[in-house]
Amino acid sequence: MADTPATVFLKANRVAFTEHEYKYVEHGGTEVSAGSLGVSEHEVVKTLVMQDEAAKPLIVLMHGDRKVSTKNLARQAGVKRIEPCKPEVAQRHSGYQVGGTSPFGTRKKLPVYMERSILELPAIYINGGRRGFLLKLSPQEIARTLAPQLVDVALED
Repeated sequence: MADTPATVFLKANRVAFTEHEYKYVEHGGTEVSAGSLGVSEHEVVKTLVMQDEAAKPLIVLMHGDRKVSTKNLARQAGVKRIEPCKPEVAQRHSGYQVGGTSPFGTRKKLPVYMERSILELPAIYINGGRRGFLLKLSPQEIARTLAPQLVDVALED
């Protein structure tokens, strides 16, 4: 299997991970990937590219079965407003196609905000840099390699 910028980044940072492929479904989200791999949607972490009121991009890592409270995120990030980027804008910032966005190996270094409770999981599944491709790794490795700001912004989906 060909490396992606995400797997190159993880190997360079000596992160242990396993690769998991599934059949990508347009707009299927974490429900499809979790179902294909037989894991809880809570363990599948979404990589969301958002922006603040000044159009500065950022990444939010969230459980697959939760939504992001952009109001709470803006407050915790110290900005007025945060909203999702349009797909083409997200792709320009991250270097990844939407549906295949990984927080690792992004085109530009983007600030990362991670839902605090992700660290409580023994392992997570996160996008590996292309559609239909997840990586299983320890959430502690995200903390170590990306130094995310921990936030409490999850809403029940």
